[in-house]
Amino acid sequence: MGYGSRRSLRSDSPLPRASSRERPDPVAARDPVLSISPATRVFVALHPVDMRLGFNGLYALTQTVLNQEVLSGHLFVFTNKRRNRIRLLFWDGSGLWLCAKRLERGTFGWPTGEGASLCLRPEELQLLLHGIEGTPRRHWYRT
Repeated sequence: MGYGSRRSLRSDSPLPRASSRERPDPVAARDPVLSISPATRVFVALHPVDMRLGFNGLYALTQTVLNQEVLSGHLFVFTNKRRNRIRLLFWDGSGLWLCAKRLERGTFGWPTGEGASLCLRPEELQLLLHGIEGTPRRHWYRT
């Protein structure tokens, strides 16, 4: 290659460059943040809670209000009054996890029901976390 060549022999980066045509799809390249087995039960608190509660506060709330044992390995999901924040509490066998998500705009499509909690399937939790309503609408037909 001579001086007039546009390609350089030396690269500052150890990684090969991708051409502009080979851009990866950012949505397809994402790994799932939370992978849940189908055997895991997901309990959603139907009433809003104070989002200032930490590990101990949500642990006590799970035992007293939801009547569930946190150390069972199931997921417990909580939201605030404005429904723009969500917290997940679960035990992985060695310690408690407390995950949080805050929406910049909009609200979570929170499920409704009787009692203090509702049991969701893991697929329904994924829909809830991504802002998709998982409950069917009445009198809705696809055209």
